[in-house]
Formats: sequence, C-alpha cells, structure tokens
Amino acid sequence: MLHKELIDKERIPAHIAIIMDGNGRWAKQRGQVRSMGHQAGAETVHIIAEEAARLGVKYLTLYTFSTENWNRPADEVSALMALLMDSIEEETFMKNNISFRIIGDTDKLPADVLKRLSQCIERTSVNTGMCLTLALSYSSKWELTDAVKKIATKVADGTIQITDINEETIDKHLSTEYMPDPDLMIRTGGEIRMSNYLLWQCAYSELYFCDTFWPDFKEEELHKAICDYQKRERRFGKTSEQI
Repeated sequence: MLHKELIDKERIPAHIAIIMDGNGRWAKQRGQVRSMGHQAGAETVHIIAEEAARLGVKYLTLYTFSTENWNRPADEVSALMALLMDSIEEETFMKNNISFRIIGDTDKLPADVLKRLSQCIERTSVNTGMCLTLALSYSSKWELTDAVKKIATKVADGTIQITDINEETIDKHLSTEYMPDPDLMIRTGGEIRMSNYLLWQCAYSELYFCDTFWPDFKEEELHKAICDYQKRERRFGKTSEQI
C-alpha cells in the first residue's frame, strides 16, 4: 500500500522544513560532477513543492544555501547561483497558487540573482495557497545574531525596555516572523544533525531523518515522512493525559 493512502488529511503538518542533503553524493554514485546532483535536486524541489501544496501544507521551507556554503569552491558556488536563477519557475508557482519568499543574509547574493528572486516574490505575492520559502545564505546563528542586534538597537533608542523582551519579541525579529514554527523537520541524505538550520524555530518540531538522497526524495518519500509524523504524540512538555 502506498503511504499516500495512509495519510490523515485532517492532520497534515502546517509547516514542513527540509534540509535537502545528498545532491553531491547522489552525483558521485553515478560518476557525475556535483553540479549534476544539484540540477537533479532542483527538479525534486518542484516535485515536492507541488505535492506539498496539493496535500494542504501551508508553509514549506527549504534549506537551499547556508552561510557556510560560501566557503565551497568558487566554481561550485557560481554553478549553484546560476542554477538558482534557472530553476525559479514563476508559472509553476502561479499554477499552484504558491507564494514565494526567501530568508537569509541576502546582501551576499549576486545582484542579478537577488533581482530575479525579488521579481518572483513580487509576482507570486498575490497567491493565497502554500508559501514556499528558500533559506538562502542562511544560518540560525546569523539569524539570531541579527535579531539580537535589532532588539538591542530598539532598547538603545528607547523603543522597548529590556524588561519587555520575551520569546515573542525574539520571534518578531527573526526572518521567519511571517510563518509558524515547523511542525515537521525533514533531513535527507543520511546525516543526523540540524546543521545550523532553524534552531530556535525547531525547538518543538518533530524530526525525521532518512537515508534517501535529495534527488531521489519524491512524492512517496514525502508521504512516508508525513505518515511517520502523524504516528507521533506532540506533547510540548505536557504529559499524555494533558493532551
């Protein structure tokens, strides 16, 4: 039986975050250069985005390029930026009523890439379905540091008082302030770590790790992850009896 048939449509996670890992190793297994893995991974992004939207997921956030990835070989970084430009398909987003957003230290992105992304963000802003967010030049440590700076500036100019700072204050100064915290965080590729991704936001997320390389993570793999999520009891620090 396919996992899609086992999914409870009333308990779809509102927000799924994914660490898309394994593109390079997928290519290496096939005797191909790493860029071919990234190309195959970009195709999977469209497949998973469309399926998530069909299932009723409200927010899908994909770890696309970390701040640490800038340290990769220059030719690979250039290829990734070019692929990013080529793989933004506005028509796919419009057809599926998907709005598009980005989070991260976007000042580091090449001007042409940022312009292309901004155009897509503006055009899809009218869509009311799923929100697809790419985490680009992103890391949680960068994001939290940036939030602290913003809050400290407001304390210094008297906009807020130190005693007013709470968890909600921090939430409002994160780049993810427009979305709820992830219900489900998926990492492909066999590694079992968070890799500096949405650390604050994933405090109570359900974590799902699988060995499947991202290019091979198609609809059935997503269905399998959602089924696993739906078997869990989310207590948020309470007992089973309190739920």
